[in-house]
Amino acid sequence: MSDNTVKITPDTIAEHGLNAEEYALILEIMGREPNYTELGIFSVMWSEHCSYKSSKKWLKTLPTEAPWVICGPGENAGIIDIGDGQAAVFKMESHNHPSYIEPYQGAATGVGGIMRDVFTMGARPIANLNALRFGSPDHAKTRHLVGGVVAGIGGYGNCMGIPTVGGECEFHSAYNGNILVNAMTVGLADTDKIFYSEASGIGKPVIYVGAKTGRDGIHGATMASTEFNADSEEKRPTVQVGDPFTEKLLLEACMELMATDAIVAIQDMGAAGLTSSSFEMASKGGMGVDLDLDNVPQREEGMTAYEMMLSESQERMLMVLEPGREDEARKIFEKWELDFAVVGKLTDTGHMVLRHKGEIVADLPIDPLAEASPEYDRPWVETEPAEYLATMLGEIAKSAPDDVLKAMMATPDLASKRWIWEQYDHMVMADTVARPGGDAALVRVHGTNKGLAITSDCTPRYCLADPVQGGRQAVAEAWRNITATGATPLACTDNLNFGNPEKPEIMGQLVGCIQGMGEACTSLDFPIVSGNVSLYNETEGNAILPTPVIGGVGLIDDISKAATLAFKNHGEFIVLIGDNFGHIGQSIYLSLATDVQKIYTPPALNLHRERRNGDFVREQILDGAVTACHDISDGGLLVAIAEMALAGNIGCKVEPNMVHECPLNDWLFGEDQARYIVTTSEEGAGTLIAAARNADVSALIIGETGGNAIVINQEMTQRGNISLDDLRDVHEGWLPSYMAG
Repeated sequence: MSDNTVKITPDTIAEHGLNAEEYALILEIMGREPNYTELGIFSVMWSEHCSYKSSKKWLKTLPTEAPWVICGPGENAGIIDIGDGQAAVFKMESHNHPSYIEPYQGAATGVGGIMRDVFTMGARPIANLNALRFGSPDHAKTRHLVGGVVAGIGGYGNCMGIPTVGGECEFHSAYNGNILVNAMTVGLADTDKIFYSEASGIGKPVIYVGAKTGRDGIHGATMASTEFNADSEEKRPTVQVGDPFTEKLLLEACMELMATDAIVAIQDMGAAGLTSSSFEMASKGGMGVDLDLDNVPQREEGMTAYEMMLSESQERMLMVLEPGREDEARKIFEKWELDFAVVGKLTDTGHMVLRHKGEIVADLPIDPLAEASPEYDRPWVETEPAEYLATMLGEIAKSAPDDVLKAMMATPDLASKRWIWEQYDHMVMADTVARPGGDAALVRVHGTNKGLAITSDCTPRYCLADPVQGGRQAVAEAWRNITATGATPLACTDNLNFGNPEKPEIMGQLVGCIQGMGEACTSLDFPIVSGNVSLYNETEGNAILPTPVIGGVGLIDDISKAATLAFKNHGEFIVLIGDNFGHIGQSIYLSLATDVQKIYTPPALNLHRERRNGDFVREQILDGAVTACHDISDGGLLVAIAEMALAGNIGCKVEPNMVHECPLNDWLFGEDQARYIVTTSEEGAGTLIAAARNADVSALIIGETGGNAIVINQEMTQRGNISLDDLRDVHEGWLPSYMAG
């Protein structure tokens, strides 16, 4: 029995994630009732995951342009000019729902999919990153999920021979039922060899290449557009299965064909597979497309048109070739032992026509379907203002700073993630200059002295308390991470992870975060050139924390001038750049006080000060005036210093210098923004301070490097002393111990 004999009922429509209004619009577009295959195509193309129907109204407000931006949102990935006829191509993508159901394959195929987005555009991938959020460490599934996700990321990236150079990993009970796995890839391309997905040329052949099509991943896009419930485990068949060895072959075959002039357009088969790839290529070019599904390479018998069009089998591409170049292309793909099939042609009908077993099984108007894709202005409410917290109260406020530092460095969020990144090959390709563990990874542009600084960041607890400030801070933190290496931040990609947008308070979080992100991107000349939205991250009605992850890319012209966070020498001065008011609202220091249940205001972010301080720090790095640099973020000033000391295996003495009066622990652990710690020689300190004064930047000498411990002094009285060995034990020990448990 053909799928198209299935009767379309209200239940069938609901199972496809379509509401009554959307189905009425389908009837209007089609002028008739759709058959089952056509309904499936509408359902994936109009899913939240593919159409951004709840977010596109707000995404349009983000700044996406700059003189160095070659291609902004709308293609497979964003592209920026990095000079010398070269471009950086990058994007971040989520694989949240699949990774919760099947952590190894969910994470692995997330990595594979984002790499295809990049090399589809003619760019060879040079670096991978990931941003991970797991549930509480004491939750029953967390350890299993961490192990599976990390193995999946490492397994795919390592097999591809692409270094995984950075990322982040945090734990919070809000992710107990819905983890986040966001993957980012950066690639390099020549500016005159960039490939796009816009199809053109009536009669030109449509080509399928890569792996065979199976039944894995059917309804993957629809699953990613709804929240989880008690039956989420039953969705395991909608998780794709990846094969990195096939993808490596696909990468090399595509690169070889891209060296010719045979390709007209090319598109990765990602979410919604053959449907979205063919549909998007034809739609962008104003074309029609006629596909013969009998020619689609299949790895399972008896596949229906519905299954082939909605399959999300991995490692597949769709392309349009110049007529007469099919044999040339076929030889390349067969040499790499990949399937190659002519599956259709471009037409002037403006329709997608599908043929199977000699019959037309679907006939859909392309532009009306695309232009009528729902766009919702969902009701939203602003997040209620949180209470301001002036200072910490209770026992922890009285604790010795060294005890607090030791406790903080052992918390799941601040503990070393070495256990994770040592499972990734971060040195393959031999161009990784700065390894994981710093502010931003640094990757050499092969054969040059240029380097790309790459990072990902977000502070969800800030976004929960104040979405606008949280959105600003996520962008500013990524910008700051890049700046701390000496690189100039150029552009970013985003991955907006939120709960159910049909709830006004969740929609308010999304709107607020986008507003804050836009303000920061504009002030910092840091446009968003690509991205992804992942909504319905809820289980049994419990939403994740609002998590708008920002992936940033910057450029340094001479990597020999780049800064790292490690203390370099004994006897150097430690300088605080930026104001320190000791703001502890929503800080990790506050979270140590387990009796504090309230949500307090996050630190305010002055974007003018952020830009001024960062530009000053970058200038000092490039002038050779500082020997080490680290931005101050989670955990505050003393945590930043401790990370620098551990990285360089050199201790220090900290002399609190309180221009703004506040308790010692607030000063040490508050999370005020726009701040950096730099080190400089004794003779260079005066020059640095004078330069800061001339730039209207706050700069204070707060200590000196040396010894094998971190010593905190105040008013000539020793208030804290912790050896680096003890600190390293607790900092490095938490995650391996947890995973071994």
